[in-house]
Amino acid sequence: MERRWWALGAVTLGTFMTYLDNNVGNVALPTIQRELGLTLAGLEWIVSGYILVFAGLMLAGGRLADVFGARRVFAAGLGVFTLASLAAGLATDGGALIAARAVQGVGAALLTPTALSLITQIFPDGPERGRAVGIWSAAGALSMALGPVTGGFISENWHWGWIYLINVPIGVATLGLALWAVRPAFARVRHSLDLPGLATSAIALFALTYALIEGEAAGWTSPEILTAFAVTAVSAVAFLLVEARAAEPMIDLSLFRARRFTGGVITSGIWSFGVFGIYFFSALWLQNVLGFSPTEAGAAFVPMALVMGVVAVLSQRIGAALGIGRTVALGLALMAAAIYLISGVGADGGYADVLPWFVLYGLGGGLLVPLTAAVLSGMPTGRSGVASGVLNVSREVFGLLGITVLGAILTSRQAAGDGPPLAAFLDAYRFTLVIAAVVVLAGIPVALRTLRADRTTGEPQAAMAGSAN
Repeated sequence: MERRWWALGAVTLGTFMTYLDNNVGNVALPTIQRELGLTLAGLEWIVSGYILVFAGLMLAGGRLADVFGARRVFAAGLGVFTLASLAAGLATDGGALIAARAVQGVGAALLTPTALSLITQIFPDGPERGRAVGIWSAAGALSMALGPVTGGFISENWHWGWIYLINVPIGVATLGLALWAVRPAFARVRHSLDLPGLATSAIALFALTYALIEGEAAGWTSPEILTAFAVTAVSAVAFLLVEARAAEPMIDLSLFRARRFTGGVITSGIWSFGVFGIYFFSALWLQNVLGFSPTEAGAAFVPMALVMGVVAVLSQRIGAALGIGRTVALGLALMAAAIYLISGVGADGGYADVLPWFVLYGLGGGLLVPLTAAVLSGMPTGRSGVASGVLNVSREVFGLLGITVLGAILTSRQAAGDGPPLAAFLDAYRFTLVIAAVVVLAGIPVALRTLRADRTTGEPQAAMAGSAN
């Protein structure tokens, strides 16, 4: 086997580790909540603290890859993520766990954008790059299959800390493989980190996250929450002004002039908004409302993930037949339908009631794999680090908003209920599912409009799956 395929294995394994960490952790959240005595807001911070740092620093990770080389930054990210996983597994209280998760976010912010950048360097040929992206994307589906059931088994039979400690041997092995297989050559295309852009974007994200998570407890019209929203708005405007005037901006706003690139980023963001929050709350729903054990809750996600993985492998062919725009739109429609139908499962529901809609969700999710290739096709030569960071930032920022916004809606609805706690949670969860389904549906016209074939050049949509430049 050529060394570049071993290099792809290292890149994919590193990405798999970060995905696995989230999927393992979601099912274990009820156990962590009980053992550490956390509120729902505390649980949200365990997930959102990681995503907040991840999203806030991911563009910096892409910039570092362009300045110092993707291989070097990828290795640094692996080291940070592995050490932070060790700290998270050994945490004894909620504050220590949230802090360790935030450091994990630093490592993931270095890992993820450099992974896509390395793939474009390792596989300059279009068709091979399309296959490589498909393999890399399948790692996410595999983590969804292994993560929940692994997390459920660990939280039910071992100490919950092992959901993070399992990253340590994976991280060490991946680092060794990457240092051997990934060649260090790169072309320096950036010379600065754009610290003003980094600072203003991070402040905006943190202020918004704080306001959405703490708004219900502090009061939506309280001075601290209103101040947080104001800081968000001012920082976001400042970020746009800084980026428009910077000699080497963190985000080159001209990238968004490309229809496919912009459409792919927006569609990916809409999908993430609707999905991240639902995935977070579904683990609580399965265990606290339907009475599943942690292992049973984890196993419930396995058929969905397996279907998603199989469809992901076939999605390039489906995209070639239907066009990427139609394929992604179909995937979003199936996912939205599944989310809506899950909202119809009552408190007396069992595995047979959940399984068909989870499988339908997996079918739709697998069809979204060509979306990554479509966004990659909008990347100009020499800007793979930052441009791939934009894609991942859109997913994480919108995913962060999904957790916090949908979480705020769920919390407010639950607090307004006058029934028992579990009944109030179920009513709020089902209401939030309907909103998430509507959000996912909103991505369909965006995909159909922006990911269609270019009529002026006659370039077929399917070609985008195999070409990144």
